[in-house]
Amino acid sequence: MSKITHIKLQNLTAFEQLDQAFSPGVNVLIGANGTGKTHLLKTLYAACAITVGEDVEKGFGLKLRSVFNPYEGRVGRLARRQSTSIKTRIVITREGGSKLTADFSNHTNKVEDIRVTGEVSWQKEPLESAYIPVKEMLAHAPGFLATASKREIAFEEVYVDIIKRAFLPKLTGPTDRDRKRLLTALQKAIEGKVVAKGEYFFLKNNQGDLEFTLLAEGMRKLALIWLLIQNGTLLSGSVLFWDEPEANLNPSLMGEVVEVILELQRLGVQIFLSTHNYVLLKEFDLRKKRSDAIRFISLFRDESENVVGQSSDTYRGVDPNAISDTFADLYQRDISRALKGGAE
Repeated sequence: MSKITHIKLQNLTAFEQLDQAFSPGVNVLIGANGTGKTHLLKTLYAACAITVGEDVEKGFGLKLRSVFNPYEGRVGRLARRQSTSIKTRIVITREGGSKLTADFSNHTNKVEDIRVTGEVSWQKEPLESAYIPVKEMLAHAPGFLATASKREIAFEEVYVDIIKRAFLPKLTGPTDRDRKRLLTALQKAIEGKVVAKGEYFFLKNNQGDLEFTLLAEGMRKLALIWLLIQNGTLLSGSVLFWDEPEANLNPSLMGEVVEVILELQRLGVQIFLSTHNYVLLKEFDLRKKRSDAIRFISLFRDESENVVGQSSDTYRGVDPNAISDTFADLYQRDISRALKGGAE
């Protein structure tokens, strides 16, 4: 399966222009709030999702609308806001040169008015993917899919999709050595295995079966990764999108999360994640091996308030680095206060 190599955006949400190449391994998006990190993840995920399952019939235009869920379903609201008419373009490229393109304007209201090109050839090669949103959803799985299939709900489709992927049954046949190693590491972190009973998820350990509503949210996210590895969603050639893995996760577990992400990359999974967390970034910096492919992508607003991107394959090369700069400032203020206290 060919991986995503590049995206080019024109006038999409926060982006006036973005021309960004990606690593075949891990892509870490950093930046202040409002710089489009989640929007970039959702756009790429929509392109992957339409290559497999029921989303093939939806097509790129409808999937874009579904994962963003704009007001009244008006696609034109995804265009960068300004007072005049504006044209939006999305171009996503895979290995081998296959391109998927979508064109619309801020006046586009209907999905059928989005001009999508390259979709037929794009869909010829399936690209399994999973999108893990900031809000953990396994604890809310009971009844959620049934409600979403019959009612208009104020949830982007990424929430529906991840529950569906979690419900996929375990792969048949023996578990290969690499997957078994990852599953074992995750079982150690969550202190058990995940089991499903109907639409309810439980953590099975020496205390019995603990329903997910009783577990810390950070642990539920690790449990979800365990499920996705076990049921074969995350295999070589697949793509994982993870919005803020650090959310509600104890910092002591950050290293284990990063190690799992790096191991998935070593198995051939392409990964896109966004983060605001210094510990997570430094864990990547400290745990990365020479053979690992990691790209740090910094999104920031330039002097004209347009969002632009700078990327580096090393942590030290990230510039600007809003997360590192903030923690450096905190450190300096702490030292300054300590020195003043000592002088007194």
